[in-house]
Amino acid sequence: MVFKVLVVDDSTFYRRRVKEILDGDRELEVVGEARNGRDALEKAEALKPDVITMDVEMPVMDGISAVKAIMDKRPTPILMFSSLTHHGAQATLDALEAGALDFLPKKFEDIAQDRKDASRLLCTKVRLIARRGIGLKRPSFRSTEARKLPDNAPKQAFFKTSGLLSGYKDAAKQPTVSSVRATGKHYKCLAIGASTGGPVALQKVLSPLPAEFPYPILLVQHMPGTFTTAFAQRLDTNCKIRVKEAEHGDILKPGHAYLAPGGKQMLLETIGANKRIAIVDASASDKVNYKPSVDLTFSSLAKAYGGDVLGIILTGMGADGREGCRMLKEKGATIWAQDQDSCVVYGMPQAVAVANISSKNINIDDMSSCVQTEMR
Repeated sequence: MVFKVLVVDDSTFYRRRVKEILDGDRELEVVGEARNGRDALEKAEALKPDVITMDVEMPVMDGISAVKAIMDKRPTPILMFSSLTHHGAQATLDALEAGALDFLPKKFEDIAQDRKDASRLLCTKVRLIARRGIGLKRPSFRSTEARKLPDNAPKQAFFKTSGLLSGYKDAAKQPTVSSVRATGKHYKCLAIGASTGGPVALQKVLSPLPAEFPYPILLVQHMPGTFTTAFAQRLDTNCKIRVKEAEHGDILKPGHAYLAPGGKQMLLETIGANKRIAIVDASASDKVNYKPSVDLTFSSLAKAYGGDVLGIILTGMGADGREGCRMLKEKGATIWAQDQDSCVVYGMPQAVAVANISSKNINIDDMSSCVQTEMR
C-alpha cells in the first residue's frame, strides 16, 4: 500500500526538501503541497491524504489552528515539524493537544547527525502514523479534577487522549485486561517509559493519581531537552501529584514524579536510607540510541530497588525498555505493557510482550485505575 502525503510549510524550499525525501520511499507519495494552514484545509479536503506533515509557524493560519480544523472536519494523522526552542516546545505540545500524533525537529541536523539517518527516521515516522489512520477520530480527553490553582492563574490546556489506532496487522494479538486484582506485593517505586504517543499516554496515567500517591514515580519519555522542561510543567499543572523535570541530587519523595531530562540519562543512586537521582550527560560516543534511555533508568532501578518496582512500558517506536524490564523482572519486579489497540506505535510494548517480560497488557484508558488498585 502506498500512503498519500500532504506536505504543509510556508517555505517552498522546505516543502521541496521534504517531498524529495518522502517520494524516495516506495510506501509514500506526496500528492500535494500547501503553503499555510488555510491552504492545508482546502488541500486536505480535496486530496484526502492518508497523512500530513505540518509546520507550526505559518502566515494566514498557523499549524496549531490547522490541526484543530482538520481534526474537526476530516481527522487525519499529522506529524508536526518544530523548532527546538522553548517557544517551539510549547507550540508542539499545543499541536499534540489539538490532535497531532507526533513531531520531529524542523532542522534535519537536530533529528540525526547523518542526513541519511534523518531522512530514514522521517519516512519511518510518516509511515507509522499513516498506518494508524484507519478509524481515526478527533481526540477527546475527559479531564479529572487536578490540583486547585489560584483564580488568576493562567489556564493551560493539555493533551487529549486518542482511543484510535489499532496495532500492526502482523503483530501477535496479546490479551488485554481492563482491571486487575491487587496482588498484595510490596512496592517502593512506579516507573514508566514511553516514546511516540507518550505525552498523551502519560497524561492519561498520571492525571487520575491522588496527591497522596504513596510512591515516587520515575518517567522516561523520548523527547529533546528543550521539550522536557515544558512537558514537566504542563504535567505538574494538570495533575494532582507533583511533577518536575529531574535534577541531579533530587531525593525521591512519595507523590512526586520525576521526568528524565532530554539529551541526558537519569539513574538512581542509594545514599544512606534515601534514593537519589543522578543525571548523567550523554556523550556522542555512547552506544545507547536513546537519550534519555528507558533501559538505563530501569536497570538502575533494578539495582536500587530490586523487585519492589512496578514498571510500565507505554506506546513508542523501537524496543527501548525491554532489557531494563528484563533486569527488573529477574529481580522480581512487576512489568505491564500498554495494549496494542490503544498504542500510537506498538513497538516498545510489543517488545516486552513478545519476550514474555510483561505480565499484563492494559488499555491506556484503564492503566491508571489498575495502577491504583495494585499499588494501594
